[in-house]
Amino acid sequence: MENKAIARKLRLLSQLMELHDENPFKIKSVANAAFKVDKLPFKLAEKDPTEVEKIDGIGKSLAGKIAELLQTGTIAEMDTLINNTPPGVVEMMGIKGIGPKKVAAIWRNMGIETVGELFYACNENRLIEAKGFGLKTQQDILKVIEFVMASHGKFLYAQVEPEAKMLMDELKSIFANNLIEFAGEYRRKCEIINELVIVVGTRDVEVAAGTLLTLSLLSNIEREGDCINAVTASGLKVKIYVVERRYFYTTLFIKTGDDEHVKAVTELEVEESDQPESELLIYQKSGLTYIQPELREGKTFIEKAAADKLPTLITFADLKGSLHNHSNWSDGVNTLQEMAAYCRDTLKLEYLGISDHSKTAVYAKGLSIERVLQQHEEIEHFNKTQTGFQIFKGIESDILSDGSLDYPEDILKRFDFIVASIHSNMKMDEEKATARLIKAIENPYTTILGHPTGRLLLARGGYPINYKKVIDACAANNVVIEVNSNPLRLDLDWRWHQYALDKGVWLSINPDAHRNEGFNDMHYGVLAARKGGLYKERCLNALSLPEITQFFKTKILTESAINA
Repeated sequence: MENKAIARKLRLLSQLMELHDENPFKIKSVANAAFKVDKLPFKLAEKDPTEVEKIDGIGKSLAGKIAELLQTGTIAEMDTLINNTPPGVVEMMGIKGIGPKKVAAIWRNMGIETVGELFYACNENRLIEAKGFGLKTQQDILKVIEFVMASHGKFLYAQVEPEAKMLMDELKSIFANNLIEFAGEYRRKCEIINELVIVVGTRDVEVAAGTLLTLSLLSNIEREGDCINAVTASGLKVKIYVVERRYFYTTLFIKTGDDEHVKAVTELEVEESDQPESELLIYQKSGLTYIQPELREGKTFIEKAAADKLPTLITFADLKGSLHNHSNWSDGVNTLQEMAAYCRDTLKLEYLGISDHSKTAVYAKGLSIERVLQQHEEIEHFNKTQTGFQIFKGIESDILSDGSLDYPEDILKRFDFIVASIHSNMKMDEEKATARLIKAIENPYTTILGHPTGRLLLARGGYPINYKKVIDACAANNVVIEVNSNPLRLDLDWRWHQYALDKGVWLSINPDAHRNEGFNDMHYGVLAARKGGLYKERCLNALSLPEITQFFKTKILTESAINA
């Protein structure tokens, strides 16, 4: 074993000891030894233990640990500490800018156990509330985590979008008189992007290909037949297909849909479309109405296209309000008035549903019963000053381990709506998680099931659930399912939207906003909902102010009847 490897192990041991608040003198001793070992001009592995313990800064105890490491490949004391530490917490210690003490605070005080959860907390602006942290530290951590995500070759759609738009702008400025369009995962609005695909249709392929080799926004540019391979500044792989104009739409169709979708459409073709003038013509010659790019996943919408029953997909303009949002009453940044003004004046919405964290979420300044009543007074006062706009009184009530909500009935009935979500004790098997959710869904006060699986894309898979049972329970209890629009969540997964819609379940595109800018995440929620085939007639927050007011009143009347 090389000295650097030994030094890394000793450094990790010192960090783990500090994380677990062990003797400061011992911690400093191990950390100093790690530094010394890394700088030694000779190999420790070639020295006798008695020689090692005489090295300045090491001594007998540490020499024994080094001997143990060289003989067994590990140190028992370190293994014990690792076994008592969640793997994600160990991974956090590798993030530049936060040492073991800060990691300990994040873990023990905030309940964060993975890098993904830390990334989400930074996005929610929650880290600056913790002692010893500030805005700059939070921003630095975000940058490091984003770099780590990128190094794995996978990107959130939201991460790719700005870079993709810049690249497209450059291409359109160069190829002003040519056909050009995104294809692949990005055009299908997939939540995870592995590569960015673009198709260019031109009259002179050789000239266009030569020009592409000089693009300023790309590096490692190479040509392979009709494809230009490159990489963006963030490390995203790019494929640009350059074809003659007459083959543009055929290539665009083939490069947009997944393999199963392209094959299914092609097999239905009754008239060969060698050089179609549009993608619409390709679908028509297969006996289908035009299928939007977002829906080109497998065969899901082929049958509906054949019967001319494709949904008119929801758009951002269809949204009339925003539900599931957090103000500075809990862990949000903006006041109720600031959030309402942004929704009303900037987004031109008709209502804001505030749903701050409930009392169990101590880490997020969850609202005690007394503070709930105080917030309701503030909302009622604000609403009296408004015409054509309203704040609805909601709460994101924690679903406890037994499936109950964390307020008594006399408080629950005071809300206009309730988002029920799981935030704690998330290590469950499918049976436990499903039963816990169903009990919460069966609570007559639950209006919306929030982020049903708790997943964090590229970071945490979420707890396993029986989707059909959970969705069936929502259908039976008239509970809406959230499409959480935070780009890290996009939960409920679009792959289950059609099942929910077929069961008569309403969906709600909720930003889970913790600041005014967070409302714009509904853009990503709309994209996910479109992939799932959602239409405005089944989207809760596409209802107008009078319609959603009636929706909430009907739900409350139903609750009253059940509890009578």
